[in-house]
Amino acid sequence: MELTLNLEYSEKDFIEACVRKERWAQRKLYEEFYGKMHSVCLRYAKDPDEAKDILHEGFIKVFRHIAKYNPGTSLNAWIKRIMVNTCIDYYRKVSRRRTEDIDNARDKFSDTPDAISQCSAKDIMKSVQDLSPAYRSVFNLYVVEGFSHREIGEKLGITESTSRSNLVKARMKLREALASKFAEYGK
Repeated sequence: MELTLNLEYSEKDFIEACVRKERWAQRKLYEEFYGKMHSVCLRYAKDPDEAKDILHEGFIKVFRHIAKYNPGTSLNAWIKRIMVNTCIDYYRKVSRRRTEDIDNARDKFSDTPDAISQCSAKDIMKSVQDLSPAYRSVFNLYVVEGFSHREIGEKLGITESTSRSNLVKARMKLREALASKFAEYGK
């Protein structure tokens, strides 16, 4: 476990304190994982405010279900799974699903070399956040989280072909956005 605890508290004692809703333990857990989990939420959200909303909703779920955590396993992985699922739930609530056919997807290539190396991490994150919720969710689940298109389809309630199509389109939009940023830097 990544938390730094006083020697008088074991991980089990700490988790039990969270189960008992002891504020010191909840605060320590929140402060320890805020930054890492905020980064996860930023990848799925359209902007930092939406990411914070999702993050706080995720922490409510963490505290509500902390009794289900098995001490000795990775607390970071357990919380991250809750955050990713909260992001997916949020996406389901606010987006209209597009079931565009993969046949309509066109892959455009940019002749601009090395656009990503010219962009800052902030530019790349902004470009991901500017994607539609459907594209952003599929992109994150596939590229960042490593889910298969079948798993993404099950999680988002879409077909595998729609997942593939949305990934192709997300990559195309990111390529265009980053090429545009590269052109700005080249001026």
